[in-house]
Amino acid sequence: MRTTVAPTADPLWEVVLAGCRLRDRVHPPLFRGWVNAVRKRFDRRDPAPHLLHVLAPVPDLLTPPESADGLEAGLEALRATPPHRLTAELERLRPLPAWVDPLLDGARGPTVLAEVLRHLHSVLVEPHAEVVRESVNADRARRARDLVDAGVHGLLAGLRPHARWNGSVLEVDFPQHRDLRLRGRGLRLVPSYFGRLPGTFTDPDLPPVLVYPILDADRWTGTAPSGLDELLGTTRHAVLECARIGAGTIELARRVGTSPASVSRHTGVLRGAGLLRTTRHGARTVHSLTTLGEALVNGRVPAAEG
Repeated sequence: MRTTVAPTADPLWEVVLAGCRLRDRVHPPLFRGWVNAVRKRFDRRDPAPHLLHVLAPVPDLLTPPESADGLEAGLEALRATPPHRLTAELERLRPLPAWVDPLLDGARGPTVLAEVLRHLHSVLVEPHAEVVRESVNADRARRARDLVDAGVHGLLAGLRPHARWNGSVLEVDFPQHRDLRLRGRGLRLVPSYFGRLPGTFTDPDLPPVLVYPILDADRWTGTAPSGLDELLGTTRHAVLECARIGAGTIELARRVGTSPASVSRHTGVLRGAGLLRTTRHGARTVHSLTTLGEALVNGRVPAAEG
């Protein structure tokens, strides 16, 4: 089965999934800072989050395939949605709150919907873009290791606990039962920072995608566990965070905002403390976290060995 992993999270899928997560009654510690920040940004009279909740059951409308090419491409596809299709999707959701029809009715409905999603992206996702990007990079590094170690079978098997690969069929924990036949089209895996459960298009004729939640271990919050800056120092902690997905000295220097010489000193100390490993791949040196380093940046104690 031809399988690819998207290089980035899909911006409109992230909007939809972030909106769903915002409405959860209980939020994991990982997301509480995000929830508090988002609630401060929203005006209580803003209808956008309520409209997103109403339309969430029709993800095909809100997440056109073009969104894989970026937010602007996705919004342009939304604006090009025929008004009759928007009307048909709304019919599937009836009864609707009385304020929805005046908002989305008529030829301007798709344009209004696109602007609502742009606004939601600016509140829910954009302020956390770096966190999403770094977390997706960590997930892609994990998938790359699975692929190198065990091929496509290893890549698909690594999607547990939300999906199980039996050698010929990928069983996915969707909220509703469905069968998706690839018909030689391949499968695109799309990592999601905000997702709780896997998602896909309802229309079987759309390009096959599986939007899957990345593991908590790969989700970066952008903040250190309590006291970690004081323990390591701000720069050394930043080096450790940026080495989560593996990086060379120059790349670490660029991302941390310091000189390669400074990074070399910090990586030496972190390596001596057992938090970092340094390996050579051809002419390239790569710094990555040890199990102890991962436990430290994730705020978890590693399991005892033996």
